[in-house]
Amino acid sequence: MLKLDFHPAGRHFLQIPGPSPVPDRILRAMSYPTIDHRGPEFGALGLQVLAGIKKIFKTEQPVVIYPASGTGAWEAALTNTLSPGDTVLMYETGHFATLWKKMAEALGLKPEFLGLPGIEGWRRGVQADLIEERLRKDGGHQIKAVCVVHNETSTGVTSDIASVRRAIDAAGHPALLLVDTISGLASADYRHDEWGVDVTVSGSQKGLMLPPGISFNAVSKKAIDASKSARLPKAFWGWAKIIEMNATGYWPYTPNTNLLYGLAEALDMILGEGLDNTFARHERLALACRKAVTAWGLEIQCADPSVYSPVLTGVMTPEGFDADAIRKTIYENFDMSLGTGLGKMKGKMFRIGHLGEANDLTLMATLAGCEMGLKLAGVKLAGSGVQAAMEALTTQKKKPDLKVA
Repeated sequence: MLKLDFHPAGRHFLQIPGPSPVPDRILRAMSYPTIDHRGPEFGALGLQVLAGIKKIFKTEQPVVIYPASGTGAWEAALTNTLSPGDTVLMYETGHFATLWKKMAEALGLKPEFLGLPGIEGWRRGVQADLIEERLRKDGGHQIKAVCVVHNETSTGVTSDIASVRRAIDAAGHPALLLVDTISGLASADYRHDEWGVDVTVSGSQKGLMLPPGISFNAVSKKAIDASKSARLPKAFWGWAKIIEMNATGYWPYTPNTNLLYGLAEALDMILGEGLDNTFARHERLALACRKAVTAWGLEIQCADPSVYSPVLTGVMTPEGFDADAIRKTIYENFDMSLGTGLGKMKGKMFRIGHLGEANDLTLMATLAGCEMGLKLAGVKLAGSGVQAAMEALTTQKKKPDLKVA
């Protein structure tokens, strides 16, 4: 058995942009005894979570729940709607958009990668005008789907999905709209129905505050219709049988029962706070975090303030400083994990997660650890980010105190 000798006092600060810390309430719910997944008690649980998750996606359409990671839900979105050799227009906003494109290639699709050149494309959101321009040139409608990432976890950019739908409609194009909101769901405003999304992909380990192991496809009627003629191989991922059995709260295979207990608790927590309040809390913490980065004199990875993410903040490190070495210093001295730079941004940035069960003091402790670690690493700071964040949090308006009857 592997012996772990690193046992510092206190709780580890997991401040990566997912998996996010799992609240005690959810951990307790997951510890319930495992039940018969064909029994009446499970059917009631299934109906409860299937109804509740629709509210999070803001949809009246089916939400398919898989015992899988978000990568599995990516594959499900593609295999249920497309056929071998289909052309898909995929927009490059960062590392995860790139991975989705590689999956499309592996499945026998023909992805066309669109985006701004070089690093610049990883610092800005989806440019809907480029999508519209490309679709207008596709007079034969060879492009069958447009795939974009809502909240790009690798960069801290939240794209405007409604603008993508407008671009597709303006081009008069029938392509499906597939969106990854794995790190955005339940943290950043998302509206599956209103924004005209055909398949939304998400996972459990970010804003839903669960461990990894559940993923989702929210599907439109148009997507379901497309699935009836789609010819990419699928068995486990197929929507039809799952949606059919979900009508009574069950699945055609063994579901992850105890994670569904946790999902039920997570839904109670989020809907109890209120989705709009949850989004406002994330925006408030994100603003304070950005104030800290600016006060340090460091650059925010996202170069367009209109698409700053409420989920995470990417911090560019100065020339001559390896971001991973700084992360290592912070981990070893303060028992805090920060997100690494991925792909093109490896070694150039670190990522601060402020999602899920996060509050003012969570963020302040995180920023204190960052500030101390940056100083230990020899980075010359312009000022105190901790002080700037405190001022932001104490001057921002919070929601009114809840009245207790």
